[in-house]
Amino acid sequence: MNSQWEAVIGLEIHTQLSTKSKIFSGAATAYGAEPNTQACAVDLGLPGVLPVLNKDAVRKAVTFGLAIDAEIAPHSVFARKNYFYPDLPKGYQISQFELPIVGNGHLDIEVDGETKRIGITRAHLEEDAGKSLHEDFHGLTGIDLNRAGTPLLEIVSEPDMRSAKEAVAYMRKLHELVRYLEICDGNMQEGSFRCDANVSVRPKGQAEFGTRAEIKNINSFKFVEKAINHEIERQIDVIESGGKVVQETRLYDANKDETRSMRSKEEANDYRYFPDPDLLPVLIEESLKDEIRATLPELPDAKKQRFIDQYALDNESATTLTSSRELADFYETVVKQSGGEAKLAGNWLTGDVLGALNKAGLEIGDCPVNAERLAGLIKRIADNTISGKTAKQVFDKLWNGSDSADEIIEKEGLVQITDMSAIEAIVDKVIAANPVPVEQYRAGKDKALMALVGQIMKETQGKANPGEVNKMLIAKLKS
Repeated sequence: MNSQWEAVIGLEIHTQLSTKSKIFSGAATAYGAEPNTQACAVDLGLPGVLPVLNKDAVRKAVTFGLAIDAEIAPHSVFARKNYFYPDLPKGYQISQFELPIVGNGHLDIEVDGETKRIGITRAHLEEDAGKSLHEDFHGLTGIDLNRAGTPLLEIVSEPDMRSAKEAVAYMRKLHELVRYLEICDGNMQEGSFRCDANVSVRPKGQAEFGTRAEIKNINSFKFVEKAINHEIERQIDVIESGGKVVQETRLYDANKDETRSMRSKEEANDYRYFPDPDLLPVLIEESLKDEIRATLPELPDAKKQRFIDQYALDNESATTLTSSRELADFYETVVKQSGGEAKLAGNWLTGDVLGALNKAGLEIGDCPVNAERLAGLIKRIADNTISGKTAKQVFDKLWNGSDSADEIIEKEGLVQITDMSAIEAIVDKVIAANPVPVEQYRAGKDKALMALVGQIMKETQGKANPGEVNKMLIAKLKS
């Protein structure tokens, strides 16, 4: 970005709450049903029906508010947001406007080693609309109303972010938090967690905000970064060319990596908000907040600090291992079952295990090597039964089979040679058979040592401890 300009970014994140039924009806929320099979009379707003608020959605909203240290409104009100769109059969969306359930809170992000606090203005409950489908209808549009009435918590940040990188860090942190709290499954492919980005630019040093554009419905971290960066550059180009940025709603086209105008940006008065006459105000008592507060899990930042303090992990490893509640639980199970090998367990999880999962496109919950079997492998590395190199072979077999590490080590004859006299005999044999690298090492060429170590490991079929081999070899070559 041109150094004369500063971006100002705020995000509105729509989080689909993981309730079994919709926010105002008993219709199911399960993903993947045949089109229009999960939209009942209440969702469609047919004459004579009345909405009934889902208590679990309220609890989940309060849970989120407590986790971000926000104000929980003792009195909040649902409103009708009036607009016409084919996927909104009632002609209005039930949302919250002037009196949302969650008020001011915050979330801390870490970017380039620095911590920054992002304010959260509000989080309000609302119902989702249906979905317009434009494929396979020969120029027509199809409407699937299954999603209509699905409970959403719309989380609105302050315009505190100054780069796409900060916006992605905030979005990732929020995604991590709602999954920790188990209020949302976070599945972005299914639309459970999606983002609208408000972007403007201003000359550096100017206090007043520029004119903002809103980029709608971005459903991946990669696209959020690309869309914001493109929009920043577009606005700078418009202003530097003598034009003016127009307040509007834009869409991000991932194929062309560009944003394009969708419609002029509406203001609140365009929606003719008014309190929904069919729904009573929501009253939150202190006793409910206390009850929910008592059930909050250990939150990501607290867990990360505990991992650093308790397990002597570095910041990067602790950040990775607490990036999901499932991964953190998996790690602690491995540590416990391996006899407290916290550092070794951390190295294996952040390295080989996550690498294999990433390659296979799997989450930790689907890992073919469960915590107990991984702990069995780590115990054998820690007690020098096998070397680190051999451990990688054993891990591959654990990944592709059902045997334990001990069974694989026994079947394959992989036990590390611990008889120092046997190792010494092989070291002497390799020294005698390789006079050239021996002389090169003695002449100061350290690389020659690795050639000799390689020969020894080959002779021992990888079963000697490389550290012991190194020590013994250096001692003999210097004697």
